[in-house]
Amino acid sequence: MAKKKKLKVKNLFLLFLFLILIGVGIFCLVKFDLLGKNEIIEKTSDAYISSLDNTVTLYNIEDYSEVKEIVRGTKVKLYENEVTKEVEEGSNETPETYRKIKYDSNLYLVMPDDVVSKYEDSIKEKEIYVRTSLTTYKNPDSVDIAGYQKKGTKLEITGFDTLNEDGSVNMYKVKDGENESYVYPKYLVSTQDEANAVYNENGTYDYHKDRTYYFELYGGSAKNLDYYPYEKPTFEDNTLLAQSKTYYLVGTYYVLAEVDKYITLAKNAGATAFVVDIKDGALAYKSEIAKEYSPTSHQTGMNSIEFYKQAIQKIKDAGFYVIGRIVLFNDSQYAKDNPDDCIKTPYGVNTNWVSAYSRKAWEYNVKLALEAIELFDFNEIQFDYVRFPEASYNWSKNNYDFNNDYNEEKAQAVQTFLYYATDELHKTNTYVSVDVFGECSGTYVTAYGQYWPAISNIVDVVSAMPYTDHFDRNNSAYWTNPYQTVYNWGKTAAARQKEIPTPAQTRTWITAYDTPYWNVTNIYGANEISAQVKGLVDAGLGYGFMTWNSASSYSKYQAIAPAFSKEY
Repeated sequence: MAKKKKLKVKNLFLLFLFLILIGVGIFCLVKFDLLGKNEIIEKTSDAYISSLDNTVTLYNIEDYSEVKEIVRGTKVKLYENEVTKEVEEGSNETPETYRKIKYDSNLYLVMPDDVVSKYEDSIKEKEIYVRTSLTTYKNPDSVDIAGYQKKGTKLEITGFDTLNEDGSVNMYKVKDGENESYVYPKYLVSTQDEANAVYNENGTYDYHKDRTYYFELYGGSAKNLDYYPYEKPTFEDNTLLAQSKTYYLVGTYYVLAEVDKYITLAKNAGATAFVVDIKDGALAYKSEIAKEYSPTSHQTGMNSIEFYKQAIQKIKDAGFYVIGRIVLFNDSQYAKDNPDDCIKTPYGVNTNWVSAYSRKAWEYNVKLALEAIELFDFNEIQFDYVRFPEASYNWSKNNYDFNNDYNEEKAQAVQTFLYYATDELHKTNTYVSVDVFGECSGTYVTAYGQYWPAISNIVDVVSAMPYTDHFDRNNSAYWTNPYQTVYNWGKTAAARQKEIPTPAQTRTWITAYDTPYWNVTNIYGANEISAQVKGLVDAGLGYGFMTWNSASSYSKYQAIAPAFSKEY
């Protein structure tokens, strides 16, 4: 029995030894170095591709040749040991050292500096310069404004929010003094010289640099505005209306309650779109956003959200393109709740106008637009009164306080607001249009801060208001000859469109009320509407028109309906 027991123990020992030998053999086979030098299965750790550029080169692990590009921020497995490329004896070539990674189940080599252990270290940029004066954000997930940075400013990069699929940064986290905020990279460049430069391809800047009025208007200088191209998007689920024949609807209950008859009229006339008020003094609906920024506006909202939504949905269901109109800074209700944002005169605060320098007012109006898009699915948001008051010349001349916290020119504030608003609304696949005075077709910056090329270069649609009785109160030839008036004006506007690299579409407001408004002598019917539209087309502004009638008079819309069915 003892012998059998010894034999059994011996057999178990031999079996155990045999298993160990097999294990060692498998271990050696599996772990044999593909390069024939060392074992390749080593300790690995999670790591991330890092670069100053969007992509990094991967190298073949056998012959060190370039294989492919990989975007920074990509997660990989990093091997512990470095790999050194041997060089021939006597060669002047310096041995290269690489790091070995596993990506997409394959082994590659990368340069040692191109891989880091933390995702937040995926970018190597340490400083950046402002090419186009920009809005800074408190965080990347909201439109809350932190401040403003002027062209040429150097910013310290302290991080980023996320990397895009191509390895580009979505928003940089930057530091200016003691404050940190977020900025969009598209307005930034890597050197001071690039930041200080102006866009002058095809002489773009030369068009504007010397333009002035014959006396100081205090609206700003054309040479201090930005003319870099601004990409005009095309949204697959929302096609920008190219040829618009548009009726305007005021946001009151009395008009929206009868929206069905306006829809029928518009269909029969051949209209393609409606502009509907979101805010013009009073809010058209009881906005939740207004609760925070302007309680008075919320309380005086003219319609419930449900009623307003039903009206807008009827218009959309009928196949019309729908534009939501927001009056910005001529807002007495917001002004009442926010007197510190208003223009201050020697006689007290002007509670009719909010200063266009007010970042809080910017936030309110952009958040209102985003809310309206989410609730009612507008195709486009149209901003009106994107300017300072008409009295700005006299008020500036007399040193009224416009609350200019960032020492901006008026036209700079208008342009920077439009960059901010357009950036945010484009995220929702919504187009942006802006109304401008007819005067803006001139070759100077207006006293209230509008300059056609600086506006048209940014937004998707520019909508001027060349109302025939607004040119000269003492010259009836303007409103008695609507074709010539609009044609003459249109030629100047068409010229401005050619002075910028990315002009907006033009969709022009035309006079759809009897003139002159202060002492009516001319009834405007279908012929007068047609004459204005023909004037626009002949002048080269053929994208379409909108009929302005502040009361949305149904009887007037009936009278001018034949003008919608014509081909121009």
